[in-house]
Amino acid sequence: MRRTNIYLDARQTQAADDLAARAGVSRAEIIRRLIDRGLSGGPTRDELSAVIDESFGVLGEIDVTLRGATSRDVHLEEMARR
Repeated sequence: MRRTNIYLDARQTQAADDLAARAGVSRAEIIRRLIDRGLSGGPTRDELSAVIDESFGVLGEIDVTLRGATSRDVHLEEMARR
């Protein structure tokens, strides 16, 4: 391994530190992993598809309301019942 110095702004430093803490590794290791990922071209289509397939239905039992009922929603519901 060769030592290399880089400059990170405060946001980058904090983000790297947060990732490192979650992964239980050093900031340097996170930076090496991110560089490797960038140099490899990122995940393949098959890898992305596998992640999507694995996550399918995870929130199936959770009722998500995107917004509360507005007067327009009430009006449209009334119109639909007629």
